[in-house]
Amino acid sequence: MATTSDNNILRSLDWITIVLYLVLLALGWMSVCGATYDFSQEGNFFDLGTRSGMQIVWIGTSILLSGAILLLDTRLFDTFANVLYLAFMVLLLVTPFVANDIHGSLSWIKIGTFSLQPAEFAKFSTALALAKLMGTYGFSLSRPRDFVAAAFLILLPMVLIVLQKETGSALVYLAFSLVLYREGMTGSLLFIGVAAVAYFVVGVRYDGDLVFGDMTSVGRLAVMLMACLFTAVLCGVYGEKGDSHGLRIAFYGMMVNGVAILVAWLTPWHFDVAWVSLAVVVASGLWLAWTAMRTRLVPYGLIALFALGSIGFYFAIDQIMDHLGDHQRIRIEVLLGLKDDPQGAGYNVSQAKIAIGSGGLEGKGFLMGTQTKLKYVPEQETDFIFCTVGEEEGFVGAAGVLVIYLLFILRLIRVAERQSEVFSRVYGYCVLSVFLFHVFINVGMVLGLTPVIGIPLPFFSYGGSSLWGFTILLFIFLKLDAVRKR
Repeated sequence: MATTSDNNILRSLDWITIVLYLVLLALGWMSVCGATYDFSQEGNFFDLGTRSGMQIVWIGTSILLSGAILLLDTRLFDTFANVLYLAFMVLLLVTPFVANDIHGSLSWIKIGTFSLQPAEFAKFSTALALAKLMGTYGFSLSRPRDFVAAAFLILLPMVLIVLQKETGSALVYLAFSLVLYREGMTGSLLFIGVAAVAYFVVGVRYDGDLVFGDMTSVGRLAVMLMACLFTAVLCGVYGEKGDSHGLRIAFYGMMVNGVAILVAWLTPWHFDVAWVSLAVVVASGLWLAWTAMRTRLVPYGLIALFALGSIGFYFAIDQIMDHLGDHQRIRIEVLLGLKDDPQGAGYNVSQAKIAIGSGGLEGKGFLMGTQTKLKYVPEQETDFIFCTVGEEEGFVGAAGVLVIYLLFILRLIRVAERQSEVFSRVYGYCVLSVFLFHVFINVGMVLGLTPVIGIPLPFFSYGGSSLWGFTILLFIFLKLDAVRKR
């Protein structure tokens, strides 16, 4: 029940965010209409036997759900945060055993004539649990125990969702790492994550390209050079003030690598230069490890682990690729340009690009998209709904939608920053991180810029689970913001 101080809740709501939410819902419904409309419907968009009609039901129930959330006492969110988290973790655990197999995924639970995806609702429970933990008095991410506890809350649902063979939904939880960074997590962890992605992309993409008499893999050489450079950068940033280890590592490492490359390039003595670069990284790591033991400076020890770990990660890439599913591996290879599979793994993206490109500047008009009407784009009303926007509304309409999303994200940042309590601020950043991840990855995969991992576009993609999940996530935050002064 609402408290007395919440009686004027309507006055305190952030109506800018709500208006943006309603605009996105309206545009999303129009896109579902465009993606699923059959001219035999004769303009009947509200028939419950159609996707557009059912989306109206999901939108209506979402608005009712948002109203119900605004009537709740905000103390309930903090009090039952851990209970909700535990309940959804148990639900995620049992889901694979009771779910129907849908395209190889065991993430949907059938309830009567409807199907719900628990992974979509587990996001708000994880956000609440993380906010409650980080809002605890004395919590600090600089303490290993507190950091491990926060990381556990994020990783547990990821593992349980992976068991449902729903990798895309699991990766969404990585967005919570942005929250940890906002609340004081060292930037070195994000740096390591970016370095790992760079190693993986470059190592896989250019592994088969050879230089210097076909003796050296471009991928391996590039990764080793990056590892050497990154190690030097970390020494410069986290080393002791006035210490020259970083500069010396950078100088000696680049000098040795440069000499090896010149010798292999200018002389007939061709050899695998990548192994020279690897030796430089190993020597740098061992040198830093010895320095750490001699001077008892922990940062050098950690940087040594990064240098040696970089080598280990590179040589583990082949194992990682081998353990991926065939469809996942092919999607990565298509994205990196290693394979051209327009009739297989690359079909969705290829057709989505054609649909968007055919829209031109101003689009073909509402319900006039030929690619969508002829069903060339698979999942065009769910994961690939943005291609409908591009075809029917053109570049202008697609850019307009992205601008609205940008305003929505910027507004969430502003609302989160004005929170006076850590619980509300952390939860707010959890919300905007999830939305940012969904928009960036979904639009990116439609344009062929990111891997196809199958996640919905907020408020646009057809379906009740995602729409309810996003609505709950958002309106809990709006309720917390509405009572922040009281």
